[in-house]
Order: sequence, then C-alpha cells, then structure tokens
Amino acid sequence: MFFTYLRRELRRRRKAALVVASGLALGIALVIVVSSVSSGMSKAQDKVLQSLYGLGTDMTVTKAAVAPGSGGGRPKFEFDAKGNGDDSTQSSDRVLVQGFRALASSTVDAIGGQNGVADAVGGLSLNVMKVDGQFKRGEFKQQGGTGGQDNRSGPGGQGGGAAQPQGEVRGGGASFDVNSYSVYGTDVTQQALGPLTSSKVTKGRTFKTSETDAKVAVVDSAYAKEKKLDVGKTVTIHGTTFTIVGVSTADSGDAAANLYIPLKRAQTLADSKNKVTTVYVKATDSQQIDQVKSTIQKNVPGTTVTTSADLADTVSGSLSTASDLAAGVGKWLSIAVLAAAFLVSGLLTSSAVSRRVREFGTLKALGWKSGRVTRQVVGEALVNGLLGGVLGIAAGLAGAYVVTAISPTLTAQLGSSGGGMGGGRFMAGPGGPGAARTLDVALTAPVSLSIILIAVALAVAGGLIAGAFGGWRASRLRPADALRRVE
Repeated sequence: MFFTYLRRELRRRRKAALVVASGLALGIALVIVVSSVSSGMSKAQDKVLQSLYGLGTDMTVTKAAVAPGSGGGRPKFEFDAKGNGDDSTQSSDRVLVQGFRALASSTVDAIGGQNGVADAVGGLSLNVMKVDGQFKRGEFKQQGGTGGQDNRSGPGGQGGGAAQPQGEVRGGGASFDVNSYSVYGTDVTQQALGPLTSSKVTKGRTFKTSETDAKVAVVDSAYAKEKKLDVGKTVTIHGTTFTIVGVSTADSGDAAANLYIPLKRAQTLADSKNKVTTVYVKATDSQQIDQVKSTIQKNVPGTTVTTSADLADTVSGSLSTASDLAAGVGKWLSIAVLAAAFLVSGLLTSSAVSRRVREFGTLKALGWKSGRVTRQVVGEALVNGLLGGVLGIAAGLAGAYVVTAISPTLTAQLGSSGGGMGGGRFMAGPGGPGAARTLDVALTAPVSLSIILIAVALAVAGGLIAGAFGGWRASRLRPADALRRVE
C-alpha cells in the first residue's frame, strides 16, 4: 500500500516534485564541481611541488640563513688586456656554491641518526658562470697628418721638451658574453633520494655506484638540445673534462640542474671538500613529518628544515589565487547554496502538505495514524531527494567534464628563495640561486568515488530534511481540518 500510494502521488505531483528535486540538484552539482576543481588544484600544486622536490623526499635541510652582507663575496674574473699584438679571445669560469653556504658532510649522518628519519642523502648544488670574449685595441688617429718633431735641446740649452702628437683614439673596447648553468653533485652510492630521481634517464645510463669520483656526467635533455650534447660527447667544467654517459628528462616542470656529476667530483670543482648544500630526508612515517622537522631543528643547530607544506606557501600566481578562491569562496558558496536548497525543499514540502489538508484529514478519518501519514510524506520527500541527487550528480559530472576538457592553464610563480628556503630543486634550478621560476599547469577536475558518495549522502539528507518539515506539518493535521475544507 505504501509504495502504491507513493507512486501515485509522485505521478500526480510531477511538477512539484521536479521543483524540489531541481533545487537539491543545483546544490549537489555545485558541491561536486567545487570539490572536483579543488581536487584538481591540489594535484596541480602537488605537480608544482614535485618539480621542486625529488621524488620520495619528505623534507630538505639547508644551512640557516645569514644576515645580509655577511655571506661570501662576489666572484672575480681576471683577464689579460695587454695582448701580444693580436686581439685574442679570452675565457674564464667560476664554480659557485648555490647561495654561498654549505653544510659539513657530517651533518648528513647527524640528520640520518635522528628519530623518525628513514634515510638522508646529501647533495651539492653549484652554479657555473663562464665569461668569453675579447679586448679590441683602438687606433690612434693623428691630427695634422704628421707626428710631433723632437725639439729637445742639448745640454745647457733652453728647456725645450718633446712635442706631443695631437689626435684621438678611435674604436677598440671589449666584448664579453656571460653564460651560466647549474651543476648538481649527487651521491652516486644513494640514488633513491634527491633531484635526479624526479628525472628519467631516457638515453644512455645513470651513474654507477663505483663512479664516486669519476669524470662522468648526466645531462638534462633540454640543456643537451640547446648545447647539442649527447651521450659520448664531453663537457668542460672549470678545466675538467667530463664524458656524458646519460641524458635525463624531467618528469614535470624544469629539471633540477643542467648537469649532474658525482658528489665528490663536484666538491673538488667548487673547492668544497666534505661539503653539501642540501640534505634530502625521507621520514619513516609521512604522518609525522612535522615532528621529525622539529627534532632536526632542535638537535642539528644552524640548519633550516623545509617541508612541502613550507614550499607551498611560496607558490603564487593564478594557481595560488584560484586555489584560495576554491578553498574559500567556492567552499562557502557551495555550502550556502546547499543550505538554501535544503531549506527551500523543506518549505516546498511543508507547503505541499498544507495544500493536501483534505487528503490527509480524510486518510486519518479512515483510520490512518499520524505516524503512517508522516512516513508517507517522508517517503515522498526522500524520493524527491534521490531524484535531485541523480540530477545533481549528472550536472556535476558534466561540469567537471567541461573543466577537464577546457583544461585552463594556471601559472605558478615560484618566488625567490632568498637562500633561506628549502634548498632542493628550489635552490638547484637552472635559474641560479634565488631565481624565481614560473610553471604553467593545466587544470583538471577529477571526480572521485568519495565525491559521488558525498553527493548521494547529501541527496538523502536533503530528502530527510524536507520530509521532516512536511512530516511535522502532516502530524499536526486533524480529521476536523478536512471537514472544514469540504464545500
């Protein structure tokens, strides 16, 4: 009887049921779209942070920031401008430690021994500045066509001096090109952590564990294309020739460095024996990262510990703005619309009950108890809620599909680290120390099963709330109310 009456009433009141269901569908669809877009932005941020970090890295440790002006000096380049009659090309390069700060290699072992640390690996980030060019001597153009005449007088003569030629120097000067590229010294005995793990060797091979001090290098594919480098060719860094054994391609974003070489060899080039710039840390439990960070900061003084959450705070641009809007305005807007939809559906259901006074009064006169009438109203409202859930899920999926199909491009501005943030790929990027970088990320709106389940739960909740309004109204009706409405 319950389902027969339910089906008949829903068919009779199709328009009213559709209005209630549509209101719920709007709120549910908005929740799905906002949730899926937020999920897409979260994945986009993870992609950006992955471009800063090596895969599997939970945090990085660098030397604590120093006061401005107390760091190392600027690199000096010296050239011989005298020449030997020919305008010869001159070249000079300097290998600089990123940020001019380094940690002792013993710090790696100290960090690795802390509670909660599964593994720790050190690396040395370098920036090589190379200057190439030549001095061109100018030509002296004499005025008057002849040179000065020697009018010097003999001993005891009047103090005549040598006549100075009159003219001007034309041409000459200097022309130099300044190029810089990044080099990362990686611990070839522990290659499971660090920036190189976020790149895939697409040609040749990676380092062997025995090549701790070998003159071999892995080159980033973009840099290799720019400089026409390949496996088997050589590159010269500060007078040392390295053989390229592999070409790597970054999984996303920019590569951590243009060239990768063994850590010990990098230390030799930079005259930084037993020094590292960054320690990459893997925690035993990803849920205890903040606790491990505090432990390292307490027990290893003079260091700065940076997690992915810290780096996320440095990301700006349209990605950050859109993410803030989705997390703030979008979330509260969806909540407001959903609450309004629940309220409207409840009021419409209550209003519909008021228009059915004669019907429910008559049913009570025929022996229906208030509980049975209430269950009937709640059942109708629940079906309307489920119908709204179906429509809302369909509309939400369509909206998410449109966002994914369009894939709007968002820009992530990775602000200057200033030498105090994080290290890792953030410090080792090709732009040099403290250089800001920009990444373009395509936005998607993935819809997970959990979002669908939330939508179903909201549909049921909406139906129950509407049924509660209508059921409360129906339970207060009396048979006499129906008789008053009989004409």
